[in-house]
Amino acid sequence: MDIYQVIKKPLITEKGTRQKESYNQISLRVDRRANKVEIRQAVEQLFKAKVLEVKTMNMTGKKRRVGRNLGTKCDWKKAIVKLAPGKTIEFFEGV
Repeated sequence: MDIYQVIKKPLITEKGTRQKESYNQISLRVDRRANKVEIRQAVEQLFKAKVLEVKTMNMTGKKRRVGRNLGTKCDWKKAIVKLAPGKTIEFFEGV
């Protein structure tokens, strides 16, 4: 799988910001078929940062209702990547 297909987007949340500041971890939305090795290689090549650990979890889509119609959002995969000490990835700092 191509490294540009593995990482979909960064997850910018309050909890993710605390993890980034305290534990040097970043949260990413990744392709559902990607494994930990592919995620590690994609982060190291795209962001030029040494990865120590990758944790993945499958997230179920939330239930949504519009009028009488019931549905669900798509299921997705989340990865939490721990970076080496001294390495950072800046997404929206300084904006």
